[in-house]
Amino acid sequence: MAENENGQDKTEDPTEKKVKDSRADGQIARSKELTTLVVMLMGAGGLLMFGSGIAQMMSELMRDNFTISRETLMDQSYMGKALLSSGLHALVVMLPFLIAMLVAALVGPIMLGGWLFATKSLMPKFSRMNPAAGLKRMFSPHALVELLKSFGKFLIILAVALVVLSNERNDLVAIAHEPLEQAMIHSLLVVGWSSFWMACGLIFIAAADVPFVLYEAHKKLLMTKQEVRDEHKNSEGSPEVKQRIRQLQREMSQRRMMASIPEADVIITNPTHFAVALKYDPEQGGAPMLLAKGTDLVALKIREIGAHNQILILESAALARSIYYSTELDQEIPAGLYLAVAQVLAYVYQIRQFRAGQGKRPDPLGDIKIPPDLQRDA
Repeated sequence: MAENENGQDKTEDPTEKKVKDSRADGQIARSKELTTLVVMLMGAGGLLMFGSGIAQMMSELMRDNFTISRETLMDQSYMGKALLSSGLHALVVMLPFLIAMLVAALVGPIMLGGWLFATKSLMPKFSRMNPAAGLKRMFSPHALVELLKSFGKFLIILAVALVVLSNERNDLVAIAHEPLEQAMIHSLLVVGWSSFWMACGLIFIAAADVPFVLYEAHKKLLMTKQEVRDEHKNSEGSPEVKQRIRQLQREMSQRRMMASIPEADVIITNPTHFAVALKYDPEQGGAPMLLAKGTDLVALKIREIGAHNQILILESAALARSIYYSTELDQEIPAGLYLAVAQVLAYVYQIRQFRAGQGKRPDPLGDIKIPPDLQRDA
């Protein structure tokens, strides 16, 4: 069972953050044997597919470059021209094979762990220069497994080589007596099939290596119970921090609420314990909206801001309580309060007309009826 530096057992599966952080550091499961297998299979396939063309190209290059006339021999610029021409010709012919090998080199690693480019893994780590840690890695179970894999690959390659030599000995001897072009084609085919059978043998090594690599990667990410608790605490925040954040959010919300009070049409109070500020915009076509609400000191502050901005303040304890409990900030009042609030807004309109000298002073606002389901006690 894995242990951390404090001797605690790592028994807990890694959290999502742990996996994400380790991936950012470049610590993911990678199988070298799987990559080797893919590259060898692609290389063998490339030789078998493009070997004839490559052999013919090499034969032509050798024939052309070793056939030199007297005039060519005396031309000092010929060597450079011939080298450039031969290089370009070889590149064009071998380009499909080189592209196939490049694809294999890219696809092999990402078959396990996916695509990842982590710059942190490129940074030097001085902990790797610790001799004690190096000796510990040399004699670790991981090093033993790597040794066994290397020995297994050696045995497989040796066995394949012996089988190939045994089966192809007549062809290998015959190659020496074949024409140059035919000998080169034959040689590349032998190399291609030999690589293919070696790759087939490595399938067993890769099949054993992939589960082991996944197990090792998961084992390195295991966490102790304390690490899980600490990470949860850091991600969620301590109770003090969360309380402070909630307090700041309340303060910001309250400041926004207070800043919107000058836009209100009316403030309805309890008269001292509750205060709500309403705004109605006929052009919007909706119901009146609650801009601010509060109790006690907040209610007092709402009244002070309303008085400073010459907003009409009306006393209706039942309606103030009902709006306070039934409506959230920046939300429209419920349908059950439409009639009650309409009475208030009509009264506000009459007061404005009176103050503008366009009508008589309205009678005091009478009792406002609140639906039973929206009534709230003091």
